[in-house]
Amino acid sequence: MKKLLILFVIASAFSCKNTQGVVAKDNSDPTKYMNTITAKDLKKHLYIVASDEMEGRETGSEGQKKAGVYLINQYKKDKVSFPKGAADYYQPVPASYLNAKRNQNLPDSENIWAYIEGSEKPDEVLVISAHYDHVGVKDGEVYNGADDDGSGTVALLEMAQAFAKAKKEGHGPKRSILFLHVTGEEHGLHGSRFYSENPLFPLANTIADINIDMIGRRDVEHVKTNNYVYVIGADRLSSDLHNIVVAQNEKYTKIDLDFKFNDPKDPNHFYERSDHYNFAKHGIPSVFFFNGVHEDYHQKGDEPEKIEYDALTKRTQLAFVIAWDLANRENRPVVDKK
Repeated sequence: MKKLLILFVIASAFSCKNTQGVVAKDNSDPTKYMNTITAKDLKKHLYIVASDEMEGRETGSEGQKKAGVYLINQYKKDKVSFPKGAADYYQPVPASYLNAKRNQNLPDSENIWAYIEGSEKPDEVLVISAHYDHVGVKDGEVYNGADDDGSGTVALLEMAQAFAKAKKEGHGPKRSILFLHVTGEEHGLHGSRFYSENPLFPLANTIADINIDMIGRRDVEHVKTNNYVYVIGADRLSSDLHNIVVAQNEKYTKIDLDFKFNDPKDPNHFYERSDHYNFAKHGIPSVFFFNGVHEDYHQKGDEPEKIEYDALTKRTQLAFVIAWDLANRENRPVVDKK
């Protein structure tokens, strides 16, 4: 009887220890990790990604490849691996694919991917995307594309670092996250289309895409404040995703969410003009964050010194807390619209 009592006490203690472990890994509050996303780090990365050395990051160019190496080295530094099932950080996109729709003599290029595996639902994947190409060199002038889309590119680096820190401290995401830097956006969303047609993880297991394309400046509609971001597409397929965006913003970042360009009748058709669209057209709930067009859009003046780093930081933090919710919530967002 005495032995049975001792065994019961040991089993109870082990059970209690396990229960305490679960409580210790509660992921309800992302604030600590959201605050690791800083203007200082975003600026440091952007001055490199959008430097003359990268030669405007034209699709398949040596400059774009240099930028890609920089991204990969940052992921290695932050101990964020390439995805499970991949050979390395590259998804090759052949020239034959890039030139199939209209031949622009583009060379072979690459998507770049990094990955944090989920702790409880690793087969369900959240994609966070941004394009890292730009328009290259024109008439001897380097078009550095600091906002388009250097801003989204460095946002992914900071978000991945924050998630990696959380995982190291026992608060890793419950679902897996794929950080996807796509190529060929400026020539027709080619890189994201290639991924959607050649996915590493089944599209049926892809719960959502958060796409970030130009979040470092302000447009003429917001001359008095940069505390805003355009939200495009969140409610097109999923009322859940829209509600998550609104709720996380209200709770953590309190940015003015501008839905002007989300109107299906928007003459600019921004919903169809960035990389989230290649996920949405496959029925994957998707949201696109955007600061609007400014005077340096596709001009040589799109330089790192013109970025408003407070706005870039806050918008990146918004994307992060939405990603945190999507990666940790009990159920994936329901597709309830067509």
